[in-house]
Amino acid sequence: MQNLYKLWTNRNRVCLKEVNQPTSEALEDRISSFAALRHRNFRVFLAGQFVSLSGTWIQSIAQSWLLYRLTKSELILGLASFATHLPVLLLGLAGGLAADRFDRRRVVLITQTLFLVQASVLAVLTLTGVVQVWHVLVLATFFGIVNAFDVPARQSLLIHMADRKDLLSAVALNSAAFNTARAVGPSLGGIVVAAVGEGLCFAINAASFLCVLISLSMLRLPRIERTSTGSPLDHLRDGLRYSWGHHEIRAMLALCGAVTISIAPMIVLGPFFADQIFNVGSKGLGFLMAAFGVGAVLGTLTLAHGGVATASLPKVAMHNAFGLGLTLIGMALTPNFAAGMVIMLLSGFAVFRQNAAANTFIQQTVEEEFRGRVVSLYSMMAVGMMPIGSLAVGLLAHQAGARVTVAAGGAVALLAATQFFLLKKDRV
Repeated sequence: MQNLYKLWTNRNRVCLKEVNQPTSEALEDRISSFAALRHRNFRVFLAGQFVSLSGTWIQSIAQSWLLYRLTKSELILGLASFATHLPVLLLGLAGGLAADRFDRRRVVLITQTLFLVQASVLAVLTLTGVVQVWHVLVLATFFGIVNAFDVPARQSLLIHMADRKDLLSAVALNSAAFNTARAVGPSLGGIVVAAVGEGLCFAINAASFLCVLISLSMLRLPRIERTSTGSPLDHLRDGLRYSWGHHEIRAMLALCGAVTISIAPMIVLGPFFADQIFNVGSKGLGFLMAAFGVGAVLGTLTLAHGGVATASLPKVAMHNAFGLGLTLIGMALTPNFAAGMVIMLLSGFAVFRQNAAANTFIQQTVEEEFRGRVVSLYSMMAVGMMPIGSLAVGLLAHQAGARVTVAAGGAVALLAATQFFLLKKDRV
């Protein structure tokens, strides 16, 4: 990976020397999408993350199909997503506080180990044939509790692995790895589920966490002194006061929360679109999720490749929220599987380009002493709001059907983007 980066940058430097025009700075910006790879720590971290995330997405598709096979219930699928994401909403601030008061790498080592344990238990229960719905729901809740502490600490590590000027590249590449895994994992998971069942998928995920644990142990990070003189409660209040007083961060967090709610129907009801609307089964579900992941990779990489200025990131987030709303309505109306694949790709492009723009803007704007707590608020909006959407999805889909529910998600995204536009216009 390092050699590829050197080859890419050397080739571009030769071109810059040959052109030798005032536009050289703009040309340098065009290679910024891979700039974070110059940092050894980031390369090591990214490699471990990719393997682990691929395993997580394999487990995600297998868990959805397992619950669908056991219950054929929209409500249970919504409840599982609710159980997975609610702890992030309830405990996200505690996770951010931990990221600001303790060694972030140690926090992530602990959380990744607990993820390994969770996947192992789910694998044993499924492979031995004793798994029940309540087992899956309890383990999903456990996953969510751990994730509430993992996300703020892991996201806050990025600034220590790549300097500030390469932060957009680091966020984009980290998101690209997440979504490349989203593209690879579900398609592999769908194939494995169809061939041998869900249990092996859970076992593969458990093994994948070993890679991220090894990569974390190899990082060479500077020692960061924590000044936790105040009480935890005071620190929480300070973080909330800081975030609320920063109107741009506050508006961006609200937009992220609305986008998360709007995308919930597409994610939760994926098995129903695959099986009952498109008639393509678990393999088709894997390909739909893979298309979503491919779009997300394209969205995040093109954002970094354009070298967007920090001040322009809110506009990027708003435009992609609009785009997401339109694609969700398109999904509700789409007649066939091929069109659904295209719309899933466009939806992934929009939602993760929006997320990457928001994440980068927040990380570039926030003061270091508040980073963990503000990033935890971002995780609460980008991940923790999913249970609100998921529970509503289960209830609405049970009454009105999958298509109407996805269209309602699109309406939420359009309304949120419009509100964000009006707020920005009022402040001009």
